[in-house]
Amino acid sequence: MQAALEIIEADITTLALDAIVNAANESLLGGGGVDGAIHRAAGPRLLAACRALPEVWPGVRCPTGEARITPGFDLPARHVIHTVGPVWRGGESGEPDLLASCHWQSLRLAEAHGLERIAFPAISCGVYGYPVAPASAIAVRTVRQWLAAHELPRRVVFCCFGGTITRAYRVALDLR
Repeated sequence: MQAALEIIEADITTLALDAIVNAANESLLGGGGVDGAIHRAAGPRLLAACRALPEVWPGVRCPTGEARITPGFDLPARHVIHTVGPVWRGGESGEPDLLASCHWQSLRLAEAHGLERIAFPAISCGVYGYPVAPASAIAVRTVRQWLAAHELPRRVVFCCFGGTITRAYRVALDLR
């Protein structure tokens, strides 16, 4: 069975899927943008669960390019997969590989936990400044590579917040 790839324009915190991906910071203790929205919608138990994750280095629970999973608590999604995208520094500091790793590691966790339905936001495209067109192309290419070789997840949603991001993902998926 071929996995379904789709684009929706919505608030990721409203999606009733097995997991939503959080574009987090390395502390996993909340922040702005999608990270703050997910923490607010999930309630205080999400912060407690993130605090309980071990630090890799002082103040760092999830290094850039890696992913961690927690329950979704008050969200409609059962789980939150937290990943830390790269800050855009012009593209010559490993940003494309790190962004691809965010998607790959999130999908790896979804598979390991038997999750069939997952949604990604536009990782690193907010305050981290990653240009949307190359970021969406990396996201789509990485997810397609994963799905070609793995059974799970069966449905991947690119959840876009705003028309500019939606258009970029439509182009990346060749759905103009």
